[in-house]
Amino acid sequence: MNDLKKLFTENFLKMERLAHSLADFGVETFNSVIASPLTQNACATLSSLLNILHVPSILHPSPEHFVTSAWCTFVTLTLYYGVLGRTHSNVRRGLRKDLKIAAARMAELEEKLLTLTQKKNRSSKEDGRPIRIFMDGAFDMMHYGHMNAFRLGKSLGTHLIVGVNSDESITQCKGAPVMNDQERLTAVEGCKFVDEVIPAVPYVMTAPYLDYVIKKYKVDYVVHGDDPCIVDGKDVYESAKKQGMYQSIPRTEGVSTTDIVGRMLLMTKDHHKKEKGGLVSEGNEGGGEEDDDDTILGYSSKFLTTSRMLRLFSAGVKAPTEGMKIIYMDGSWDMFHAGHISILNAARKRGDYLIIGIHSDVVVNKHQGSNLPIMNLHERVLSVLGCKFVDDVLIDAPYTITPEMIASLKIDEVVRGTAVETDEKHRYGNAIKAGVYHKIESPSNFKLNSITERIKENQRRFEEKIRKKKEKEQEYYDEKYGLQNGK
Repeated sequence: MNDLKKLFTENFLKMERLAHSLADFGVETFNSVIASPLTQNACATLSSLLNILHVPSILHPSPEHFVTSAWCTFVTLTLYYGVLGRTHSNVRRGLRKDLKIAAARMAELEEKLLTLTQKKNRSSKEDGRPIRIFMDGAFDMMHYGHMNAFRLGKSLGTHLIVGVNSDESITQCKGAPVMNDQERLTAVEGCKFVDEVIPAVPYVMTAPYLDYVIKKYKVDYVVHGDDPCIVDGKDVYESAKKQGMYQSIPRTEGVSTTDIVGRMLLMTKDHHKKEKGGLVSEGNEGGGEEDDDDTILGYSSKFLTTSRMLRLFSAGVKAPTEGMKIIYMDGSWDMFHAGHISILNAARKRGDYLIIGIHSDVVVNKHQGSNLPIMNLHERVLSVLGCKFVDDVLIDAPYTITPEMIASLKIDEVVRGTAVETDEKHRYGNAIKAGVYHKIESPSNFKLNSITERIKENQRRFEEKIRKKKEKEQEYYDEKYGLQNGK
């Protein structure tokens, strides 16, 4: 018992000496900070400022008060961040995810409303003739957002007519488009949801011209996005609305031509980082607490890709039947454009069923570098699925075609175009050995570089255009979801 008491006393004395040493160290440090030139100068500067403001000298802080206040502020902020900061960050992250879920739910409800409208429209035509829908736009650098608008528009009837604005009218109103008339027409005509195309439609759709289109093409309903279209202070679609011939559709949120041009203007690897042996996305422009584990490679797309959206774009896809000649073609299919559509048309003519392989984001980045792909895998899949020459897609297709793959998919021909160079022997070696490989002449030399070069030539104009467009888009989302400042 005495030994235990002695041991306790010795330890207590050691702790007391340690406490005294820490206290002495703290006092010495505190005094040295007070006596430092930095503290003295800071206090002198603060006193001078307070004198200018006519604050009595008795209220001026002494060096001791200044250091004590600074230390307390530092400790308070440190404790706040350690105890509450992460909690608030988690709450904000949860709210962001809830907002994504709410946006997806709203899109689903809007889709159901459109379905009900579609049934009503179709049941109203007792003579059995097609219900003709009209839409118009520039469709510059056409993407899956445009395709989804076509899908929604056609769901309101049975025959979709799309008017494509002319280069001249677009240039007069908002500057030259990236793609020319023929390239934009090819892209729209290649969409499986479009039945008929009207070229050279004016960008500013006046009421008299709209009436002309309605009469000439026997249009039953005019369809436009849910954002207003005002020209000279008047609603362009006012006459169609008065006749009960107007229907609106929700815009495809999370993607726009402005957003895509912004991605192409980056053309750096700054938004890629190495993690766990592979490339992943940082998930946002500024980094920090917005980083999330559920993002993928690519400039942070805000599009919410759901299995339901994939099913809607896959509508009509059927398995090949016995005896069909199956053609396979793979690639990145980034920024799906007129060059892609022309080669897919040529490939489809070689057989009865065309399967398109789409490489993953990591594979594309590995072989093409920079910040490619510009569109992530989900976005590229939807774009290819929207092409009328494609029968099915192979998602995350292997870069090297294997004998097992050829046998499993019952591929009769593996084809590739001549527009882009590749490691033919490595990538298509097994297809060459099997005697099923064919290189076909690309009908068009248009490729991704063609787009990026055009954008870089007019970089300043596009940057200013993007800035203004993003402000308008943010106002649209803020109003629609009751948000303020995009938060």
